[in-house]
Amino acid sequence: MTSNLEAMTGLDAPTRLLIGGQWGTGRAGLLPVIDPATEEPVAEVANASAEDALEAVAAASAALPKWAATAPRERGECLRRGYQLMTERAEALARLMVVENGKALRDARGEIAYAAEFFRWYAEEAVRNEGSLMTAPSGTNRIMVSRQPVGVSVLVTPWNFPAAMATRKIGPALAAGCTVVLKPAKETPLSAMAIASLLREAGLPDGVVNVVPTTAPGPVVSAMLGDPRVRKLSFTGSTEVGKLVMRAASDRIVPVSLELGGKSPSIVFPDANEDWVIDGIIAAMRFTRQSQSCTAGSRLFLHRDIFDKFLDALGQKVRALKDAAARSRSIVHAL
Repeated sequence: MTSNLEAMTGLDAPTRLLIGGQWGTGRAGLLPVIDPATEEPVAEVANASAEDALEAVAAASAALPKWAATAPRERGECLRRGYQLMTERAEALARLMVVENGKALRDARGEIAYAAEFFRWYAEEAVRNEGSLMTAPSGTNRIMVSRQPVGVSVLVTPWNFPAAMATRKIGPALAAGCTVVLKPAKETPLSAMAIASLLREAGLPDGVVNVVPTTAPGPVVSAMLGDPRVRKLSFTGSTEVGKLVMRAASDRIVPVSLELGGKSPSIVFPDANEDWVIDGIIAAMRFTRQSQSCTAGSRLFLHRDIFDKFLDALGQKVRALKDAAARSRSIVHAL
């Protein structure tokens, strides 16, 4: 099945857990990855248990002192090389994303370019970890603030942007000197694992990035949050799950960064340029990426004076999207 995946994408994508620099099997068996276009399995990935996740935490903790002490320039160079490798293999990574995520090839190419930029950005930010020096209010001494790596960080990413959400979290963590355990969405683990493989190729030391896909995200993440070696959680997902994650983190008061769902309204007034606004609404609302974009507009408020006319014009342009969708499907089926 994996060889078929390589033939479809041109990429030898890893399908095992990455713990301490080693690709291994999972205690929970295998996790099937389904192509949304065909509803057929395209790969089987190692399925992590809570015990596997704690091994990943241990590996990240063991790698932390040396990575935190690594020169910022050297940490940045690892990220820069990761950016370069992602750019060189962008087409294969995009095709891998199409297969596991169902995203149109054009959108997948755009995401890979976007995802790689996070590595380039934080490669440059790694050397700008600035502190401050100020005079105390009493005037009798100085106060110095220096920034240190927070420690082992658990990163939880969603399925709709499987590459960009991974690099967006991994990049700043590595630049700051943290080590990480990445838990990608069970629907789209291949992109995250491929990126981790490229980072190893870029020279990242063993244990700095660990990847544990799982069909039991609740128990796995809870087990990691209960480990005293874990000092940070970054989660992107639904508001409902974010509440559960925050509760789990509160037992040990683990600092959390939550990127959750919401509503994004567009408001149109009578003096708006109709053509320009309609094009903007179509671009911003849920018509791209199979309607699965957390930043997309989901509500439309129209002034009563333009309500009927505007809706008619918007409807005509929306109906015209069917031709574009048909072209995208033909590209996917040609892979």
